[in-house]
Amino acid sequence: MNFIVSSTELLSHLQAVNKVISSKTTLPILNNFLFKLEGSELTITASDLETTLVTKLTLNNSTGEGSIAIEAKRITEALKEFPEQPLTFNMNTETMAVEVLSQNGKFSMVGFNSEDFPNLPQLNEEQSISVKLTSDILLNGVSKTIFATADDELRPVMNGIFFELNPENLTFVASDAHKLVRYRRADIKNETEASFILPHKPASLLKNILNRDESIVNIDFDNQNAVFSFSDYRMICRLVEGKYPSYDSVIPTNNPNKLTIDRVEFYNTIKRVSFFSNQASNLIKINVAGNQLTISAQDIDFSISAYERLNCQYDGDEMEIGFKSTFLQEILANLSSTDILMELSDPTRAGIIFPLEKDNDDEDVLMLLMPMMISG
Repeated sequence: MNFIVSSTELLSHLQAVNKVISSKTTLPILNNFLFKLEGSELTITASDLETTLVTKLTLNNSTGEGSIAIEAKRITEALKEFPEQPLTFNMNTETMAVEVLSQNGKFSMVGFNSEDFPNLPQLNEEQSISVKLTSDILLNGVSKTIFATADDELRPVMNGIFFELNPENLTFVASDAHKLVRYRRADIKNETEASFILPHKPASLLKNILNRDESIVNIDFDNQNAVFSFSDYRMICRLVEGKYPSYDSVIPTNNPNKLTIDRVEFYNTIKRVSFFSNQASNLIKINVAGNQLTISAQDIDFSISAYERLNCQYDGDEMEIGFKSTFLQEILANLSSTDILMELSDPTRAGIIFPLEKDNDDEDVLMLLMPMMISG
């Protein structure tokens, strides 16, 4: 099997699927890309058994058919050093010899038998559910929530993004028990209720390769696996098993104290003041009264402290509440509106943060942060 391909185009596809490959794999074949040529279509597959990513390129010049596995690191690193030029690949599926011809030279290596590469998992057709959405909706849902996923070996269901479909909307949820994000789309509906938990790694891969456009993504899933198909890519991944916690029950509904503030100004002030907080706790205190908000932090062990005042709009009782500064910064960084609305009940209950302006009328974003105890 032989084909000619652009060096930069091939590298772009290889770098996308290369992120699947694990450095700690126990199967040596998984350190390779699977190249498969059928007619004028070249498919390249990478896998870590849990997640498999397939990309395809349409070739103008190819002969023969077949498949062979090629060492991923070597071919990717070599391609990075090529300027844009056509490369000719000559692959012998019997001897496993692979030759790459460039404008000025030849590079030879030995491939591996494609039969050793694991087969793609198949969905149970009787149980599978399908949904279509645009890539920008999926990208927004993943990008807004992935930072809030947990890394908890004891509760694996918290380590992914929860997708929940029903006749009213599509909801993305992520939480690490300290912070929670709920991203809801009213323009995506499903006739029946269905849900799955997408692990962090495939969610991160989607975030990297999805385009912010109107192209269609097909999602097919059963109770074990999900398949995401779009443009030149197809991702198959094993889902997290288990029941996701009832996230709605932790969202307080009676929050009479409402704070409106400039998001960027709030974020930058927290960042400055947090340099003077205790490194172990990252505790900052927020005191709000009237139309003024004071952010303060201190580390008694090093005799350092800081505070800064900001103007705001506040409707409620005077309150002092503590938050972990790093979590609050993450939340503010993942909102895009100019101003945010923060709803508070009391210093012991979670604060809820909303963007004041929406990017889309069908979009509903809610972020929740648990408070920290303020001593003394």
